[in-house]
Amino acid sequence: MKAYKDMSKEELLALKRSLEEEFKTEEAKGLSLNMARGKPGASQLTLSMPMLDVINSSSDMKTLLGNDTRNYGDWDGIGECRRLMADMMEVKKDNVIVCGNSSLNIMYDIISYSMLMGVNGSTPWCKLDKVKFLCPVPGYDRHFKITELFGIEMINIPLKEDGPDMDMVEKYVNNDDAVKGIWCVPKYSNPTGISYSDEVVKRFANLKPAAADFRIFWDNAYGIHHLYENKQDEILNILEECEKTGNPDMVYIFSSTSKISFPGSGVSAVATSFKNIEDIKKRMTTQIIGHDKINQLRHVRFFKDLDGVKAHMKKHGDILRPKFEAVIDILDAELTGLEIGNWNKPNGGYFISFDSMPGCAKSIVAKCKELGVVLTDAGATFPYGKDPEDSNIRIAPTFPTQEEMAEATKIFALCVKLASVEKLLAY
Repeated sequence: MKAYKDMSKEELLALKRSLEEEFKTEEAKGLSLNMARGKPGASQLTLSMPMLDVINSSSDMKTLLGNDTRNYGDWDGIGECRRLMADMMEVKKDNVIVCGNSSLNIMYDIISYSMLMGVNGSTPWCKLDKVKFLCPVPGYDRHFKITELFGIEMINIPLKEDGPDMDMVEKYVNNDDAVKGIWCVPKYSNPTGISYSDEVVKRFANLKPAAADFRIFWDNAYGIHHLYENKQDEILNILEECEKTGNPDMVYIFSSTSKISFPGSGVSAVATSFKNIEDIKKRMTTQIIGHDKINQLRHVRFFKDLDGVKAHMKKHGDILRPKFEAVIDILDAELTGLEIGNWNKPNGGYFISFDSMPGCAKSIVAKCKELGVVLTDAGATFPYGKDPEDSNIRIAPTFPTQEEMAEATKIFALCVKLASVEKLLAY
């Protein structure tokens, strides 16, 4: 295929007319397809339905220690659920607090606590002249919404093939005491699908923050969300690495079963140092007497242990892999050689990241919407919704069927072509 940039104006105009005819044909179909958010599909949710049967009115509702999950107690999580989540997060059980159904809720609470009451006795962030957060981009829009809500200044950090630009991270963290944190999705990152290299994790652990209350928000949301059995990314344990460097308090690790069991009815957890655990406990015991221990018991009795979770996630991978491959195959077939876009081929996670020619993302998303295909808003993967290059688009292949994903991706490729031709003709 000839690269669009090498075409003459006449060739581009002829191509534009052809693409516009194709656009009209697709528009007449009146499709309605959504690949905007990373929601599990119905077949994935069906995998967890037997969980609803492991506890009923005749069940023994006691934990292994004999505590009654119907009553108060075990406010930081029943022991067997703390063990399960600790094994998922590759940390010690004593470093874990099990919370409600959303790890995002834990992140929000910790940011809120830090703003109102400080971190381990530090000055509350709300009393400081300036609070800054580092944001690897493209990244997770819901992370950015939290810091934006609290008026925290967000700083873009380019996300490379092996993780954030650590030269920039070190420069900001080690020299600016207004920098209080960094958002990270270290494994199968949202949306690029990359995983942090050993070197990047070790450089995180060796940071020398100018602010004693600087924290790494390590959202390991996709830690066991592999697409392939024989191609699985692995990352170093950040808590262990921080302990080795004498920085055990520097990191919070977050995880949940939201995309493992039921979104909205899963179990979440935070893992961190003992000092941070005590700091969280002091505040959380005022906020809540206990989370849903019956749900925790339900999860443990269904999964039993980490091997049970991994076996369950293999079934998820078998469902998701054809959807991801349908997207990749069509992008490869339709766009390779045209030099109008780049896309990742992740080994896991929930997204495919597409980078168009600069200045085309908003146009592509708008054109897709005209044809009935809803994508995440262009710019959503950057703080304040502002992509400086207007190029990144997040594709979520999980919710539609494989056939719907193929149809939607063909339309997406058409819109990429048309928006790119229009951009080149406008130069």
